[in-house]
Amino acid sequence: MSLIITDECINCDVCEPECPNEAISQGEEIYVIDPNKCTECVGHYDEPQCVQVCPVDCIPKDANHVENEDMLWAKYEKLTGNKRA
Repeated sequence: MSLIITDECINCDVCEPECPNEAISQGEEIYVIDPNKCTECVGHYDEPQCVQVCPVDCIPKDANHVENEDMLWAKYEKLTGNKRA
């Protein structure tokens, strides 16, 4: 699944630069994650980097965008042009 930023977000700006897919951007009130670009850092890191740096723990999995690891790898390959190692 992709991740989502909840309304507990404090707009601290630390998550956006950590995203290797540029899936995070400033929304109208809080940061948002584009589910078409979010791979939970599959292909880049072992864990989602935005979750690691978030000081308020407001980035859970998005139940509206359920994806398994193979789907996340396929998205990674499409976004980067790199094949699974």
